[in-house]
Amino acid sequence: MTRPEINRDPTPIRLFKSDFLEFFTHISPLAVLAIWVPVAIFFLWRAIANHPAGSFPWHIPLGALLGLFLWTVAEYLLHRFVFHFHAQGPRIERIIFLFHGIHHYQPDAKTRLVMPPVVSIPLALIFYALFYGLGALLRLPAWVDPAFFGFIIGYLAYDMIHYATHHLPMKRQPLKFLRRYHMQHHFKTPGQRYGVSSPLWDAVFGTMPKE
Repeated sequence: MTRPEINRDPTPIRLFKSDFLEFFTHISPLAVLAIWVPVAIFFLWRAIANHPAGSFPWHIPLGALLGLFLWTVAEYLLHRFVFHFHAQGPRIERIIFLFHGIHHYQPDAKTRLVMPPVVSIPLALIFYALFYGLGALLRLPAWVDPAFFGFIIGYLAYDMIHYATHHLPMKRQPLKFLRRYHMQHHFKTPGQRYGVSSPLWDAVFGTMPKE
């Protein structure tokens, strides 16, 4: 994605003529929590409920940590290769702009800082299908629910951190570092620093500037 002109007006620009479609381009972080915290609790509850009594369910905390780790990978890959996809043609370019380009064009619009359900729900279904299929392939079905619980927690952390980097002071470390790191992605190196909740994969894949 080429570096767009930046509009610092916090009033969101209109993306669709239709009021119905425009509605789905706006969401608050509280709405994200209201949708996904119950989903995360459900998967944790089901993991605990399905574990037979008599032994400690080690797979639940380990699976949650695995899911959290896998989210950091997904966050990096989605941001770098999907949201910053180098579009060929106006239609794909328009889609990428609606996904993420609008955020770079207007980074101070509060209602477009967290992922709207029209995007997050289909992505969640795709990722759950991958978790389920991998669990079946490895014959570890009991790990699917705790891993997906950790994955959702990772997503929520990402969305809340992303909102905070744009609209909260974040004066203490490591949050101060994350805010500065993300602001540099926006205003200095939009082709680098793809990590929002962690710079780990930028360091691994060489998209962290040397300075």
